[in-house]
Amino acid sequence: MEQRDTSPSEPSGTAPARSRFRDTVRSLRHRNFQLFFSGQLISLIGTWMDNVAEAWLVYRLTGSSLLLGTVSFAGQIPVLLMSPVAGLVADRFNRRKVVITTQCSSMILAFILAGLTLSKRVTVWEVIVLAGLMGVVNAFDIPARQSFLVEMVGREDLMNAIALNSSMFNAARIIGPSIAGILVASVGEGWCFFANAVSYIAVIAGLFAMRIPPRVAPREHASPFEHIAEGFRFVRQTAPIRTLLLLIGLVSLVAMPYAVLMPVFAARILHGNARTLGILMGSAGVGALGGALMLAARRGVTGLGKLVAIACGAFGVSLILFSFSRWWIVSALLLIPVGFSVMTQMGSTNTLIQAMVPDRLRGRTMAVYSMMFMGMAPFGALLSGALADRIGAPRTVALGGVLAIAGAIAFRRHLPKIRVETRQLLDAASLESAEAVEELATRVT
Repeated sequence: MEQRDTSPSEPSGTAPARSRFRDTVRSLRHRNFQLFFSGQLISLIGTWMDNVAEAWLVYRLTGSSLLLGTVSFAGQIPVLLMSPVAGLVADRFNRRKVVITTQCSSMILAFILAGLTLSKRVTVWEVIVLAGLMGVVNAFDIPARQSFLVEMVGREDLMNAIALNSSMFNAARIIGPSIAGILVASVGEGWCFFANAVSYIAVIAGLFAMRIPPRVAPREHASPFEHIAEGFRFVRQTAPIRTLLLLIGLVSLVAMPYAVLMPVFAARILHGNARTLGILMGSAGVGALGGALMLAARRGVTGLGKLVAIACGAFGVSLILFSFSRWWIVSALLLIPVGFSVMTQMGSTNTLIQAMVPDRLRGRTMAVYSMMFMGMAPFGALLSGALADRIGAPRTVALGGVLAIAGAIAFRRHLPKIRVETRQLLDAASLESAEAVEELATRVT
C-alpha cells in the first residue's frame, strides 16, 4: 500500500493532489502500455499533420467541397466493408502482430504519398486511391488495437487505458495540426506527409519491444462466416451495446463530418489559410484532450450512460453555435466545447462497451464499433460535401447539430429500458469470472 509523505516541508494538499494524478495515469505503470503510449503519441502527431496537409492539398488542387468529402469517403468506406473480417482476425490471431502489420503498411503508404507530393506529380485521384488503401489498413488496425489494450493493462485498468489512449490521440490533435499549418504554409504539404511516414517508426519499435504473455485463442469449430455472424448477433441482441452503437452511427453520419468541411470554413467563411485550419483543428483537439483527461480521472462506469446523452446534446449545441460564427477567434473558441463533448461521448461509449463485452467477442464487437464510428462517416462526408455545395457549409454543420441533439434526446429516453441488462453485463465483467461472462454472452447469442 502506498504511504503518504506527511513531512512538514510538504503542504497538506500536495499528497492528495499527487495521489489523484497517479490515479489519473495509473495505466502507465504497465511497461507495455508505456511503450505503446509513447510510440503512439509520436505517430499520431504525424497522422494529424498528414490529415491537415491532405485536406489542404485536396482543397488547393480542386477548391471543391464535394471532392473533400470524396477523399474522406474513400478513406473510411473500407472500414465499413472490411470490419467484419477485421474483427474475426482480431479475435483469432495475435493482436500485437496484427497491429505491427497495419502500422508497417500505413508507413509504406505515407512514404508513397510523400514521394508523389514532393516530386510535384500528385493528383487528387492518387490521393483518393491512397486514402482508400489506408482505409483498408485502418479497418484491420482499429479493432485489433482497441482489443489489444486489455492485454497490455488487464481489465482493472482498462477504462483508464482507454481514456489515456484518447487523451494521447487528442494531445496529438493539438500539436499535429499546429505544426502542419506552419509547415504547409512554409514548405508545402509533402514534408508533412514525409514526417508522418517517419513517425510510424516510433510505434513499430515500441510494439516490438513489448513483452506480452502468450494469448491462447479459443479453438473455433465454426466456420469464419458463423464466427463473424456470432459477433453481429451478440451486438444486435445486447440492448445496451446496440443502443450505444446506434447513437454513435447517427452522430458519425450527420454531425462528425463537420471536420471534413474545416478547410471550407478556414478559407471561405473565415478568410484564412492553412494556419487558420491548423488553429481550428487544434482548438477542437484542446477540448477533446480535456474530455479525455476528465474520463481518465474517473473510476468505474457509474453514470456514463447519462454522460453519453449529455455530451451528445452538448456536441449538437456547440456545432450550431460554431456554424454562426464569422470570426476565427470565436470559431476557434467554440470548437473547444465541440471537441470536449464529442470526445466525452466517444470515450464513454468505448469504455462502456469494452466493460460489458466478453474477451472472446471483443475484437468482433470493436469491429462493429469501428463500423458505426468510422464506417458511417464516409456517407456523412459525401452527404455533407454535396449539401455544402448546395446550401453552404454553415447550414450543413448546423443541420448536423440539430440531428445530434435529437439523437441525444431519444437515447436519454431509452436509458431506463436498458439499465437492468447493463448492470448484468457490468457485474459479470467486474467479477472477472470467465464463466459468468461467457454464460451471459451465450444467453444473448
